[in-house]
Amino acid sequence: MFDYFTLKLIWWLLVGVLLIGFAIMDGHDMGVGVLLPFLGKDDTDQRVMINTVAPHWDGNQVWFITAGGAVFAAWPFVYATAFSGLYWALLLVLFALFFRPVGFEYRSKLPNPAWRTAWNWGIFAGSAVPALVFGVAFGNLFQGVPFTLDDTMRSFYTGSFWALLNPFALLCGVISLSLLTLQGATFIAHRVDGDLQQRAIQAARLFALVMIVALSAAGFWVFQIEGYVIQSIPDVGGILNPLMKEVVRQPGAWFNNFNAHPVLWIIPVIAYLGAGLVLALIGKKQTLLSFIGSSLACLSVILTAGVALFPFVLPSSSMPKASLTLWDACSSQFTLNVMLWVAVIFVPIVLAYTSWAYSVMRGKVTRDYVTANDKALY
Repeated sequence: MFDYFTLKLIWWLLVGVLLIGFAIMDGHDMGVGVLLPFLGKDDTDQRVMINTVAPHWDGNQVWFITAGGAVFAAWPFVYATAFSGLYWALLLVLFALFFRPVGFEYRSKLPNPAWRTAWNWGIFAGSAVPALVFGVAFGNLFQGVPFTLDDTMRSFYTGSFWALLNPFALLCGVISLSLLTLQGATFIAHRVDGDLQQRAIQAARLFALVMIVALSAAGFWVFQIEGYVIQSIPDVGGILNPLMKEVVRQPGAWFNNFNAHPVLWIIPVIAYLGAGLVLALIGKKQTLLSFIGSSLACLSVILTAGVALFPFVLPSSSMPKASLTLWDACSSQFTLNVMLWVAVIFVPIVLAYTSWAYSVMRGKVTRDYVTANDKALY
């Protein structure tokens, strides 16, 4: 049995690992969907793109589902507050995600060009909208989400859906969308050949540059945002509720963890190095290394956000002391211990299965292959 303090830290790390796994694994599926209407010049090209992710896209969604489940189990207070306050944004993501499985399954059922084009855009929406909204959500975390808590710990959301779409949050949405599209572009470049590969290489260069510019702009903007600082809190290894602490807002406070531990600055630097690796190698068709570079960028951007926000999970702009942190919004010690052993058993199984599946399905997806297996493939 781990002590309560250690368990709180472990689950903060595990939720981060799940989010990183989602960004890298399901992220390249979404990136392929975003690029589908633009890189595929004819139906065969589009089918080649879809079939690069066909064996894995549904399995990769395990990362997304598991991340949501982990938040519910480890931080039920965060789950309840976020899913009630951000209800319409989450519904938008849910409805958009409907288009992906339906689009993959039904697109090739009819040979009608209008039918297939409509599903191309459905897959695009089901990939681009969640990627954008996830970034917007993180952007709002840095500014604080407008909610309050009463004496019985009931949460009350005081904002609106449209207020979530503020300039800084939309900039973070651009980072998320460009990052996952970059992930998709490098994956396509690795799995195809010919003219389609060349177009994927050009897309990878474009979105690597967009990500670098947007990330730099957001970094400078965060200096101007009032971050959150805990002034006083009881023993963080004990049982707490969110109102037992004092929180103040200070300009530039989101950089306090980096300034206190300068070695952490290597984390955001890795994002630039990963994007730079793509720019340097993708043109030489070093596609696997380019995909690793874009994956490093995904890992780094999420870690950068996590380190900056630590220990806050859901800051409140309406009532700063009600901000939810990993110290006071988590499940009981017993629950965290049980879930930890479940994770220790099943996460390696998922990783082993995923590695095996990608190993079996490795290799190029070509136009000739898709044409020869017209009735068996998406």
